[in-house]
Amino acid sequence: MNTITIEISDERLLLLQKTATNLGVSIEQLLLLGVEELVNKQESSFKSAMNYVVNKNAELYHRLA
Repeated sequence: MNTITIEISDERLLLLQKTATNLGVSIEQLLLLGVEELVNKQESSFKSAMNYVVNKNAELYHRLA
């Protein structure tokens, strides 16, 4: 497995932390889900892909929390 490092603004990091907390997943899991969906659906916009993943797995996230 590889590691990727990115620079992100404090505001975006806070938003990611809040979103991940609300979904009961780690920031890393949230980002990985988004990346996987984006790669698998290259024609979709990132926002659409992220919404799809979150909605599709909402019940799972709640059970894992």
